[in-house]
Amino acid sequence: MKFEEYAELDATALAALVRDGELSAQEVREAATSALDEVAPRLNAVVGERFDAPLEHADDGPFAHVPFAIKDLIVHAAGVPQRAGTRLLGEGVPMPADTHLMTRFRRAGLATLALTATPELGFNATTESVATGPVHNPWDTSRSPGGSSGGSAALVAARALPVAHANDGGGSIRIPAAACGLVGLKPSQGRTSPGPDYADPLLGMGVEFAVTRTVRDAAGLLDAVHGYEPGDRYLLPDPPRPYADEVAGGSRRLRVALWTTPFSGHGAVDPRCTEATEAAARTLEGLGHAVEVAGPELDAEAFDAANLVAWTSFLADGVDVLAAALGVTPGPEHLEAATLACAEHGRTLRAGDLYAADRVFNATRRAVAAFHQQYDVVLTPTMNVPNTPLGYLDQNDASRDARGWYDHIFSTAGFTALSNVTGNPAISLPLGRTEEGWPVGVQVVAPYGDESTLIALAADLERATPWIAHRPPGGSAM
Repeated sequence: MKFEEYAELDATALAALVRDGELSAQEVREAATSALDEVAPRLNAVVGERFDAPLEHADDGPFAHVPFAIKDLIVHAAGVPQRAGTRLLGEGVPMPADTHLMTRFRRAGLATLALTATPELGFNATTESVATGPVHNPWDTSRSPGGSSGGSAALVAARALPVAHANDGGGSIRIPAAACGLVGLKPSQGRTSPGPDYADPLLGMGVEFAVTRTVRDAAGLLDAVHGYEPGDRYLLPDPPRPYADEVAGGSRRLRVALWTTPFSGHGAVDPRCTEATEAAARTLEGLGHAVEVAGPELDAEAFDAANLVAWTSFLADGVDVLAAALGVTPGPEHLEAATLACAEHGRTLRAGDLYAADRVFNATRRAVAAFHQQYDVVLTPTMNVPNTPLGYLDQNDASRDARGWYDHIFSTAGFTALSNVTGNPAISLPLGRTEEGWPVGVQVVAPYGDESTLIALAADLERATPWIAHRPPGGSAM
């Protein structure tokens, strides 16, 4: 199987060819291995040695033998070392068991070939770390692929893999999807299991899923891996029909709110991001949807203060648990400067600070839920900018305190964190282009638990503004 043939196929198409006997699992694996050989060193997107053979997976899953990778953060596989982008973990700590989602990835038939890079402990909107170096965006290797799932996004955008694991606590699926020209679906809080390690990672804001090149891959994979595990805190109703059916079925007429001002108090918006979003709004109007300029009324200052409490307390706890287990006192030889500053800030917080943050989050969730009584979806830019230069979001910059680092990150991404707080499903779609040819992401947000509406509308936008043929100029395996 040649690169050119492999690169043309999304995960759904590859799985169908294997299932129908037109391709063997070995042929697909060899094509993926060759693609990774070509792409991974140039992009610096793989962590550690690739696996000699794919991790064990089902032969009869809906994505049987489709090449895959897991991000080196949160989700883990039994016996595979995890480094989390930090020197604190050295060459990695082998994990004792699968997380629940990893078990479901295996059951779906995904053939895991590698781990993908992440910034230190995932607290960045780029994928650069002292431990592993910068990951390069295949559209322009001087630019960031976004973060924190930038390693996965770079490999999928470069056609080395059709799909890869990603997670999202403030935009870490959607930001790299926007920067790399991919589909980035963040499911509703509780739609995929965070267990058994977590009940509510990042005070409930952390969600696990994947980055894909097509909406149908996102829908089919969500069908394969969503659902309750015993002990999970949330039990969401199953969708009325498979998500994959929503792709073909198309959307009902929707009330769409167009909003191009960041929900947090951060940053100007690049006109190209605004223009791409407004163009998407016109497309939706052409498809018969009702579009109005509107957004929920939120206290941006209170939101950012609460979000800072959530992030720094979670980071401090993670650092302290790891350091205690390893028997070390974390310092600059283990952690980057901004990570240390944020962990130190997190250690100063009291229980009252966490409850105060939760009150803000509660008010935010209820304000957004009320807004969705009037509007079925919200349309925004995904990022404030199409992408950022490598080095701009330097997590080892000692000049920034915790709030300064938080503000710096979210000055590039003022639209994504709101859906982490509310738990609403959100998707980034590569609907725009810059004069350089870079992709521009547009975000759609639906009410909590309503991935069905989100996927149906995303599929309509994909048909109206197809992006699959638009590829990185020099960063693919071809």
